[in-house]
Amino acid sequence: MKHKLKIVVLGLLLGIQSFAQEKLSLTLKDAQNYALEHNRTLKNASLSIREAEAARWQSLSAMLPQVDAGADYSNNLGHKLDLSGNKIAMPPSGTFSVTASIGASVSQIIGIKLNDISVKMADISRKQTEQQTVDQVKTLYYSILVMHESVGLLEKNLENLHQLFKHTEQSVEVGVAEQIAADQISVQIVTMETNIRSSKRSLEMLYNSLRLQMGVDVFTEISLSQNLPGLMDTDNALSLLNLDFILDKNYDYQLMQQNVEQLKTQVNMKKWAYAPSLSAYYRYTKIDYFSDESTFNMTPPNSIGATLSIPIFSSGNRSAALKETKLKYEAQLNTLADTEESLNIQHRQLCYNLSSAYDSFEAQKKNVEVSQRVFDNITRKYEHGMASSMDVTDASTNVVTAQNSYVQSLLEVVSAQIDLEQLLNVEK
Repeated sequence: MKHKLKIVVLGLLLGIQSFAQEKLSLTLKDAQNYALEHNRTLKNASLSIREAEAARWQSLSAMLPQVDAGADYSNNLGHKLDLSGNKIAMPPSGTFSVTASIGASVSQIIGIKLNDISVKMADISRKQTEQQTVDQVKTLYYSILVMHESVGLLEKNLENLHQLFKHTEQSVEVGVAEQIAADQISVQIVTMETNIRSSKRSLEMLYNSLRLQMGVDVFTEISLSQNLPGLMDTDNALSLLNLDFILDKNYDYQLMQQNVEQLKTQVNMKKWAYAPSLSAYYRYTKIDYFSDESTFNMTPPNSIGATLSIPIFSSGNRSAALKETKLKYEAQLNTLADTEESLNIQHRQLCYNLSSAYDSFEAQKKNVEVSQRVFDNITRKYEHGMASSMDVTDASTNVVTAQNSYVQSLLEVVSAQIDLEQLLNVEK
């Protein structure tokens, strides 16, 4: 028993190790293509299209000929029919029948058009989900690269602080500096180490979010094969500002248009509720008696029939239903107009956001360079006794603040670019 348990545990460990060994090295385009193939939300969006198509066929098939076959057995347990003193046998019998029927109404035809609209809406939603998935992967890819750069900058600052701390301790030993100066730098070191650990935890969370978007398990190791300088294309981002906003290309607007078309079609369906409906059938019936006794069969082998149903009076039900749908249609037209206006305003706002984010990015990039030069200058002065430890601490804090602002401004450019690309629905 113990031997079997060891084998099971070993198998589990080997399975976990095989998961951990799986590794993906991806460019941004690779990650996006992988997500398009494996993202589960996107798969569900594709299934929604198939569901809508199945519902459409269900409505269409209801208007096509329907054929049903049936068979039954009856036994009256020897009972005989008394007809004016004449006994007529009712022997056991089996009946086989085939019925073909067809029925149609204008409301059914309009219902098929409603199903067509549902298929279109499902397809638009799938395309929108695809766009959102690609953009989410892009955001996470950039965020991971930015976080890596942030950790690298923090580790470089930590290295500088360690060197300063070592220099300060030596100065304390020879009596040219006070212990409080070394203590202040040690506090800076502890704070920096805490920030680095926090950033690394945030980095792992970003990787997990990317794994979720790509549809891979948690054991899959992901490495990004591109870097920020190779991906950052500010000229391409700023070129979006010169593109015209075409409403009909926007997925939100397309869905709203389909909602309006859907309600318009429902209004027509309610109007045709006053129209008659027609159905027809053909039935073939065959009866076999399981006895030689004489009897009679009054069931014709072939029969046809037709039914015309004409709505006459519904106590105002159909009229109220039509009025309700018309009111919904009018409200949806107002919503469409509001959507059109809000999307145009949103376009202007997103263009402004992108321009502002780019200006902030350029300013923060220069701020990092200046802050680093100031820190290096203060450090040299401190080493020669021309600056205090407080000056070094302030300069170090300013560098970290500038670096954080730079990283944030970079992400804001990427985020503003993606938002505008989504609105414009540009080819990526």
